[in-house]
Amino acid sequence: MLRKAVVAIFIWLCFILQCSVFGNLAFAGIIPNLMIILTSSFGFMRGEKEGLVIGFFCGLMNDILFGSFLGFYSLLMMYIGYLNGKFSRIFYPEDIKLPLALIVTSDLSYGVVCYVLMFLLRGRFQFTYYFAHVILPEALYTTVVTLFLYPLILKVNEKLEAYEKRRAQKFV
Repeated sequence: MLRKAVVAIFIWLCFILQCSVFGNLAFAGIIPNLMIILTSSFGFMRGEKEGLVIGFFCGLMNDILFGSFLGFYSLLMMYIGYLNGKFSRIFYPEDIKLPLALIVTSDLSYGVVCYVLMFLLRGRFQFTYYFAHVILPEALYTTVVTLFLYPLILKVNEKLEAYEKRRAQKFV
């Protein structure tokens, strides 16, 4: 129950930060995607199921406030969380290289899928322009923010796991 509450607070905080604080810190209209950081982090820390669920709720927040139709971002973030969860078997908390690589890959693939489904299918064929001016800068900005946000997410996850372990030992 505590984990669910903490994750819900994280989703709300990241969404509010992404919309307000980082909206004002935008470079050339580009803001970091905190929802990708959160979904990917919990995906490879906790596994496929939790990555999928957190991805759904992160995507749902984007769908409700920014989406043209309900479900696009939810489905996309669910896939991102699930695929990052596949790497939970080789995840080591003290190594930041794998999480950083997965978050960058997730953000790049998120941008490419959004381009294909939202622009390319409408006949807008300027992929190089979109990649150079939107996808790549967002991935770089997200990478920089990941260096500061990921250790916080990791620390909270470790505290929650320690609490859950103590609580489980109490009942055994």
